[in-house]
Amino acid sequence: MEHFNMNNVFKNLLSKISKFRDGGEASAVGIDIGSSAIKVVEIKKKGGRAILETYGSIALGPYDSLDVGRVTNLSVEKLAEALKEVIKQSGVAAASAGFSIPVQSSLIFPIELPVQAEGKEMAAIVSTEARKYIPVPITEVSLDYFVLPKKEASFEEMNITVNDSNVPQKPTEKTGVLVVATQNDATSKYRSIVSESGLSASFFEIEVFSSIRANFEHELSPVLLMDFGASRTKLSIVEFGMIKNYHTIERGGADISDSISKSLSIPFSEAEKMKKEFGLFGNPTEKSLSDIIKIHIDYILSETNSVLLGYEKKYNRTISKIIFSGGGSLLKGLKESATSNFRVEIEVGLPFSTVHAPEFLAKVLETMGSEFAVALGLALRKLQ
Repeated sequence: MEHFNMNNVFKNLLSKISKFRDGGEASAVGIDIGSSAIKVVEIKKKGGRAILETYGSIALGPYDSLDVGRVTNLSVEKLAEALKEVIKQSGVAAASAGFSIPVQSSLIFPIELPVQAEGKEMAAIVSTEARKYIPVPITEVSLDYFVLPKKEASFEEMNITVNDSNVPQKPTEKTGVLVVATQNDATSKYRSIVSESGLSASFFEIEVFSSIRANFEHELSPVLLMDFGASRTKLSIVEFGMIKNYHTIERGGADISDSISKSLSIPFSEAEKMKKEFGLFGNPTEKSLSDIIKIHIDYILSETNSVLLGYEKKYNRTISKIIFSGGGSLLKGLKESATSNFRVEIEVGLPFSTVHAPEFLAKVLETMGSEFAVALGLALRKLQ
């Protein structure tokens, strides 16, 4: 059984990429362990710019006697085995890497603190407030937090009380904080995978933060990042480079392939192939294909609309753009369908556009780059 499932074009290019290695510079590796695949990216800094060294992907389905593209729940040993294989096949040289932690192992939520605080005092206040939102004992999670940038208060938002000099009084200042609570069990599991694979971890990071780093440049207005994964679709509303709102839709690419498989009575592997080949544009010989896919896409877009409306109502801010990321964002017809649904600018993220790569790889990286956004985002952090 062949476990390795790397893009065939890439297999032929590995030897060519190796010629671009000239050694000497420190490499940075990002490893994204997803529910259906592991993806790795290795970059290095030269002359002030990031240069692609190598990248690779391995499907996890075959390690669980499942089809390529299926969502898996593998043991530490099996994941370590797959990780070692993809490192070997892609020719990654560095022994240390940044690793993603899946977002379902975390809770991400904003809170407002009525006081100005710093350092240990802030950490203590955040810990106390966060308990109200976390459904497990606080000892079972690790807390991280980020102070959100302040936006200008509008005239209406000020608590206007007119005094003798007719000067509006300043409102009571509140501090917005984004809290990330990660299950300790999840971190322990990933530490075990790293240890068993013979690598070392420079850091662990929740996948959505890595994806934002790879997909965003200088966006100041609120932007929605839609990350289409195999098991779920992740929505991050980002302003000034920081998540302001996060939501998960429990529907992903594997669900679509599963529906095609059941509805058309065909193997999952064939359904996956048809989905990628035709997407929402439809198959001339199987006219119901696009309808099956559309049911799932309509659900995802409808849920996304609810999240956007809720955000716009709460913050009185309009989303200026939507960026697609993840393997599912490559579905044919998805961008067109979303454009008519949202009526805002939509772009498919091109994470590798920020990295210098050999010219002969340009087309490959453009067509499949969004699948590697998390791995690249991790490598970029390590390079900083």
